[in-house]
Amino acid sequence: MNANGSVLLDTIIVVDHLRGKSPSIVEHFKETTPIFAGDCSGRALYGAYKSTFTPRSLSQIEDFGRVCAILGIDARTAGYYGQINSDLGRVGTLIPQNDIWIAAIALQHSLPLATRDQHFSFVPGLTLLDW
Repeated sequence: MNANGSVLLDTIIVVDHLRGKSPSIVEHFKETTPIFAGDCSGRALYGAYKSTFTPRSLSQIEDFGRVCAILGIDARTAGYYGQINSDLGRVGTLIPQNDIWIAAIALQHSLPLATRDQHFSFVPGLTLLDW
């Protein structure tokens, strides 16, 4: 995948954008090609179904998905996941399992990850963007 100008979005970035909590994210979108991880998409949908505003939330996610490519998990991603999880476990650093999948997708596709979650800094080789 040609990753020039592309950025993988962490769930926190997507959720804050959909909630209107961070207007500066829109400026970042103008400068990049946002990419949505399949895991992130599922977590956003989970939140929408739990929401008291389910129809509106689902509509927002659907609209957002139209402007982003969605990357799924395949055998190569699983290899990255296994390596990251093993490396972090070896040094006693644990991060949420869902975030290991997001990190694996970022590494697999050589994409920087837009996030506000500091625990991603424990993943070697991952390029982080503080949005």
